[in-house]
Amino acid sequence: MMREDMDKKYEGIVTFKIGQVATRARVNKETVRYYEKRGLIPAPDRRRSGYRIFTQRHIDQIKFIKRAQELGFTLSEIQELLELRLGKDTTCSEVKSEARRKYQDVVGKIKDLQRIRDTLLDLIDSCAGEGSKGDCPILGALEGDTEAGKELR
Repeated sequence: MMREDMDKKYEGIVTFKIGQVATRARVNKETVRYYEKRGLIPAPDRRRSGYRIFTQRHIDQIKFIKRAQELGFTLSEIQELLELRLGKDTTCSEVKSEARRKYQDVVGKIKDLQRIRDTLLDLIDSCAGEGSKGDCPILGALEGDTEAGKELR
């Protein structure tokens, strides 16, 4: 795009450099570059000097990504959400479906964590905390009480 056309395209629009975007979105510059590389934010135009031209849209999209990550969405899942968000034919039920899938994933992880918690508590309760490591029931359980495992102690 020619310089004059670029100037017209951004006439009346506030633009930002990468450092300003990072500050406003509360991420670092490398995160902005990574999101750009992954296609999570639109590739910004460049000035003749090579500097990227970012707009408020970029900042808003980065904030969207960060909020989705806080809810446990992976970057691949966020890419799907962004495609739904930007798709003109997307319905609310499609977005709800994605959220429901993530919810089920979280429920499964919670069940796994509860199982791990219970197992760890059982192991802790089984150990008197005295004697040699060779008699430690925690190490025995982790090693599967095999001959090779016993040699590690």
